[in-house]
Amino acid sequence: MAVALIALAVVVFLVLLFAMSAIKVAREYERGIVFRLGRLLPAPKGPGLFILIPVVDRMVRVDLRTITLNIPPQEVITKDNVPARVNAVAYFRIVKPEDAIVQVENFMVATLQIAQTTLRSVLGQHQLDELLSEREKINAILQGIIDEQTAPWGIKVSIVEVKDVEIPQGMQRAMARQAEAERERRAKVINAEGEYQASERLKDAAAVIEEHPIALQLRYLQTLLELGSSQSTTIAFPVPIEMLKAFAALGDKSD
Repeated sequence: MAVALIALAVVVFLVLLFAMSAIKVAREYERGIVFRLGRLLPAPKGPGLFILIPVVDRMVRVDLRTITLNIPPQEVITKDNVPARVNAVAYFRIVKPEDAIVQVENFMVATLQIAQTTLRSVLGQHQLDELLSEREKINAILQGIIDEQTAPWGIKVSIVEVKDVEIPQGMQRAMARQAEAERERRAKVINAEGEYQASERLKDAAAVIEEHPIALQLRYLQTLLELGSSQSTTIAFPVPIEMLKAFAALGDKSD
């Protein structure tokens, strides 16, 4: 009787051990890639409950969520021979989990290496001004190249963003001087344009006064009114040239 109980306990233990090793559960964002005697089963397992054959089957879990890949700083030389230190971040996810396991040894390491080499290659084909001002265009180029190269591994690269661009201190000071000179140039152009427009208006006003001399008298009376309302102790009265000529003519007659 005791031997039978021991045998029954051993059988129950083996059944429980078999069940524990055979029954697997995959989360909603996971898939199980199963190899049966070394051969890949055609369809990934999951999500939910599924059964494996102990000893015969081996499973590799694959996470289907979006993965954030930080690309470490890379030393690059731009097209206009400016040294820069650039880092970036890439977002990708696995769309074919069986390819991510079978076609490449380690998809994380492989994707990182592709991203690093692509970053150096693409940035080396652009000038520093383009790198600073056309960030979205460069991001799109990086995303397209990396996505194309990782597609055979069942990986979809959705976003690549250049984060920081570090340039030497001397280059930063030169760019600051250039920006200051550009602002001064724009200020001078705006000032010259304003003076030109003002001179055009004065020319138009002179043409009107020439055709209508009474306008000059009205302007003279308006100037007197403005001077009278001021608090200044010294008032200068503008005298038309015609009036001075009249007084000069009277003086000549008296002689």
